[in-house]
Amino acid sequence: MRSPVLRQGVWQAARLALGTASALGLARFAYGLLLPAMRDDLHWTLAEAGAMGTANGLGYLVGALATAPVVHHSGAASAFRWGMALTAVALATTAAGDDYLALLTARAAAGAAGAVVFITGGVIASRIAARVASGVPITVYFAGTGLGIVFSGAAIPALGDHWRLAWVGLGVAAAVATLVSWTAARSERDTTDATAGRARIRPLWGTALAYLLFAAGYITYITFLSAYLADRRTPIVQVVAIWAVLGLAVLAAPALWSRPTSHWPGTRALATLLGVLAGGAALALAAPAPPVILASAIAYGITFMSVPAAVTALIRANTLPTDWTATLAAFTTLFAVGQTAGPWIAGIVADHTSTGATLAWTAILCAVAALIAATAGRSRLSTATTMRDPVPSRQVPEARVQ
Repeated sequence: MRSPVLRQGVWQAARLALGTASALGLARFAYGLLLPAMRDDLHWTLAEAGAMGTANGLGYLVGALATAPVVHHSGAASAFRWGMALTAVALATTAAGDDYLALLTARAAAGAAGAVVFITGGVIASRIAARVASGVPITVYFAGTGLGIVFSGAAIPALGDHWRLAWVGLGVAAAVATLVSWTAARSERDTTDATAGRARIRPLWGTALAYLLFAAGYITYITFLSAYLADRRTPIVQVVAIWAVLGLAVLAAPALWSRPTSHWPGTRALATLLGVLAGGAALALAAPAPPVILASAIAYGITFMSVPAAVTALIRANTLPTDWTATLAAFTTLFAVGQTAGPWIAGIVADHTSTGATLAWTAILCAVAALIAATAGRSRLSTATTMRDPVPSRQVPEARVQ
């Protein structure tokens, strides 16, 4: 760390990262580990199992649409804190019964609360990054997802078919995360920023389209990975190892991507991330041997949560600070649309083919997204340049759309 100010900012972002650990690592991605047990116990088809992911994505969409008014009313810090608390409640509620509609509702509630956490935490992390003149707090914030994945991967497979107990455990873990992150969710500019700002999509149209395709694609890999492994009778020890390695790769991602997302021009970092992610998903299909699956999980883990970090850096670089909340909320809405449709469509395709189709879906959509991001990076979007204040002399240059 270069200075006490930077150290303090990174420490605050690390505690704030429990937001992505809870809202994403626990409330969204842990379902992939529980899917095989729930599918067997409740006699679901893959389409019905995928619809649970769709419900979570639909709730996420509602939460994304509600975030700007909520922040306007109560501020980013308060919205983050109560979003965390509601996420914990929604997770514990999922264990209450086996009624399909009730489970869909619980998954939707977890998605809505998680969206509020994700957006407001990203805004607060962006403000920390601006204060310490470094992009590290942003990547640290998004890397917190890995902690939730590691916890889920270590705890859930050991519970076997006891999926209700697993949901209770996830709720307790989310409650602990809420308490630890409570004081980290402070934001000096809630009063001014909550009352202003417009969503700026047009200057970042290529990024927005790539993000939409990424959302529809990436979610199917982590949703159906355990089902893919179960179909191949992968031992539980190997499942635990794969999920642990995937989560650790997410935690390691900031060391690899903090500098590229802050310094590489235009959308180069975003296109690279999407390309590596597509290749990692395809790798699992090439040869379903344990070492290959592990390599696929590593490639996926070091990239998929760095994509939102890269998008957030682009938003921060190409919009005014007063527009960050509205623009990030708009991008998260697009993201929610993609990840709502993705699992359901991929589940239908898999019902008529195999679970391998879900990994192919991820590879294809992320490859297309990489091409779009690379093309957008070569476009000259002069509007974005005029909207951004000059970078302060002490601030690290950000990735600006070319």
